[in-house]
Amino acid sequence: MSLPFADELNLQLCHHCKCACPLSDIPRPCLRCGATLHRRKRGSINRSWALLIAAFVFYIPANVLPIMHTSGFRYDSSTTILGSVVDLWLDGSWDIAVILFVASVGVPVTKFLALGVLLITVQRGSARSQRERTQLYRGLELIGYWSMLDVFVAGLLTALVQFGALGSIEPRVGILYFGLVVILTMMATLSFDPRLIWDTGRTHDG
Repeated sequence: MSLPFADELNLQLCHHCKCACPLSDIPRPCLRCGATLHRRKRGSINRSWALLIAAFVFYIPANVLPIMHTSGFRYDSSTTILGSVVDLWLDGSWDIAVILFVASVGVPVTKFLALGVLLITVQRGSARSQRERTQLYRGLELIGYWSMLDVFVAGLLTALVQFGALGSIEPRVGILYFGLVVILTMMATLSFDPRLIWDTGRTHDG
């Protein structure tokens, strides 16, 4: 026996406080927190695609351009994201290297693929694995913030490793592009309306 949809019960969910409020065809404030209620996020698919494509475009220079410049008494070098992972691995810090690889490569690529699958299946009106796709979206929300780990590590090293003439670490433009990738993928995830997954055969905003 399938459960009824919220609108079949004349209810709609508030995105902010998760309160179930009476359904209305015009925007109304939430009964609990006062936020504006919408049956579906307007332009959800278009906004998510635009933000996802922009994030992918910025992901290319984020990996090609250096994120840090290390200088010292006998050395002077710039490293990319993958270069930093390799250096840490060769120096024996394999645990940190794995964490950085997952945060800077694994998480963004996973978000690109997963959100792309969600958008394509919603646009094609797929009715398969709706529960699993909803769980996939919840997982994207959870892992999104871990992408900031690489930016945090670069900022921490810059603040701590400052030895004047002996050595220093400075951020480079690559870290800016990577920060933009993180922000844009988070915005793309938040712009997507997971309720569209369950709208197969029903009218929804594309």
